[in-house]
Amino acid sequence: MDIRPVPFDHPDAVKLNDEVQAEYHVRYGDGGDATPLAPADFRPPNGLFLIAYDEDGTPVASGGWRRQDKNDQGNEDGDAELKRMYVIPSMRGRGLARRILAALEEDARAAGRVRMVLETGDKQPEAIALYTSSGYEPCAKFGYYREYESSKCFAKRLR
Repeated sequence: MDIRPVPFDHPDAVKLNDEVQAEYHVRYGDGGDATPLAPADFRPPNGLFLIAYDEDGTPVASGGWRRQDKNDQGNEDGDAELKRMYVIPSMRGRGLARRILAALEEDARAAGRVRMVLETGDKQPEAIALYTSSGYEPCAKFGYYREYESSKCFAKRLR
């Protein structure tokens, strides 16, 4: 597997983002994640977006982090927010999400971030299992969906 950084507006990133949005819509019936995101959010040193490619060069998994500091949506200084973690259905169960997560944590730590945070939903039990088995613990809600009952927020210290 070849994991490499790409801009968030790269065609492969757009393709995988469209796929994860469609999956969110199936699970939640709301059209997908409405959290505002911009390509600049994932531009180093303030973030990073990664795609895993298979041996044929097909994009099969993605994930990114973006810098967050204390704001009115519940973030704290030093946060790195995990976004758009996704593995195509045919490649699930092979450890790709865990590899991308570890690479994102390492990059955020190197960029001086002190805590990785994420928001997921109660209809994504496999995501919750990945994060809790990777050392993430429930935290105070933050972000766009912080007032939704189905929203679940997690954090992990990076330092």
